[in-house]
Amino acid sequence: MNYNQLVENIKRKRSFLCVGLDTDIKKIPAHLADKEDAIFLFNKAIIDATAPYCVAYKPNLAFYESLGVEGWIALEKTVRYIKENYPDQFIIADAKRGDIGNTSKMYARSFFEHLDVDAITVAPYMGEDSVTPFLGYDGKWVILLALTSNKGSHDFQLIEDKDGKRLFENVILTAQKWASTDQMMFVVGATQGKLFEDIRAIAPKSFLLVPGVGAQGGSLEEVAKYGMTDDCGLLVNSSRGIIYASQGEDFAEAAAAEAKKLAEQMSTLLPA
Repeated sequence: MNYNQLVENIKRKRSFLCVGLDTDIKKIPAHLADKEDAIFLFNKAIIDATAPYCVAYKPNLAFYESLGVEGWIALEKTVRYIKENYPDQFIIADAKRGDIGNTSKMYARSFFEHLDVDAITVAPYMGEDSVTPFLGYDGKWVILLALTSNKGSHDFQLIEDKDGKRLFENVILTAQKWASTDQMMFVVGATQGKLFEDIRAIAPKSFLLVPGVGAQGGSLEEVAKYGMTDDCGLLVNSSRGIIYASQGEDFAEAAAAEAKKLAEQMSTLLPA
């Protein structure tokens, strides 16, 4: 999916919601937990319920890898189900990969050739040669970690160099030399508030993947106020607040209600 297709889908749905499929076998409803294909059955129900209200899905790889082979099978089935039934959805593998070039090349092959997702999250710590192997695929995106939503983000990401530039600013400025705005996005946590202004000063047109709305306490209104562009430029993710809205047999309906609520908020924040 290219930049224009993503923007058109946001405009058409009046939503920039990404639903995080952080599916924990210990948290899914009891009536599914003992079934043979529990993870996929849960994901399928969540996807069917929320698809009208979102433009993207983001399975977090840790939740699938923790289950070994069965988890990978559930992930593959989930991605295939989205692609076959909701081809307008942008699929992000939240894998946070990043290694020496030859290893990154294998990660890129795994996610872009085998799984065939639209995007992958990548850690930039090892520099350009660890990121560029992901950039050799037409219509595929790298989503680079820049300013994350966790408490520990301040340990490194706000460190200033001798010129007063913070590390996250140097990451964004440097990475923009590696790829265009239709190949690379940046992860910026919703809890960072007014810092979105600083990010927009150096990346005015880039899409931002924004976790941290909902369970982590980030403000959707603040994110839109300081981070939105004329093309929206945002994919705001909610995971736990949607998929675990209920632990009962009505879990899919509850997830749909939460997704709809967020999508309606987003519609009022989008530019005409």
